[in-house]
Amino acid sequence: MTNEQHTAVVTGASQGLGYELAGALVARGWQVIVDARTPGPLDEATGAWGGSATAIAGDVNEPAHRRRLVDAVRNAGRLDLLVNNASTIGASPMPTLAEIDVATLRTVYDTNVIAPLSLTRAVLPYLVEARGIVVNISSDAAVEPYEGWGGYGPSKAALDHATAILAQEQPEIRAYAFDPGDMRTALHQAAFPDDDISDRPEAATVVPALLRLVDERPGSARVTAADLAGARGVA
Repeated sequence: MTNEQHTAVVTGASQGLGYELAGALVARGWQVIVDARTPGPLDEATGAWGGSATAIAGDVNEPAHRRRLVDAVRNAGRLDLLVNNASTIGASPMPTLAEIDVATLRTVYDTNVIAPLSLTRAVLPYLVEARGIVVNISSDAAVEPYEGWGGYGPSKAALDHATAILAQEQPEIRAYAFDPGDMRTALHQAAFPDDDISDRPEAATVVPALLRLVDERPGSARVTAADLAGARGVA
């Protein structure tokens, strides 16, 4: 590998959107550094992709694990894309704000806000040097008040706002809060444990919108998959 090969970090890549996006980037010839909490599924994923994929199992909440991701970026020599995809809803079924315990709430914010911001800060010099892209995976729950989403929704709203501030502070890079819409994923099933979610689109259907974001590099913004599917030349 040379330093000319594009490099991405994708967290939470053993399943769902992270899995599909990382596989698509590998197919494009990118060097992709991926993580997930469970080693087995992560190793299976990188084996399925082939190509240049580095699997680092661990919890993105843990500083030592984030340091290992940064070490992998340092070894790659550059970073063109960071996708903060790893998320948690906390408890399933999701409790109301009156019922949610503080420990669960703290875990949600640590995973959905503190961890992605900490990782972004740690790799920011590489992103600036490459004039790279940060994609923070958001949700419509960040802007719509759904009953029972009092932990996850506000955490994504905080991540959205932090993304916008990052864009103001670091004009050399692009920073996007990306709302993929409903998907048929384990996280979505956990949010609705008693529902049949087979009518939701597969995560793979969202990947073209994300790749378009990477290719076209519109101005930093909060964007949805529907935005990118609906009109060329997002401003």
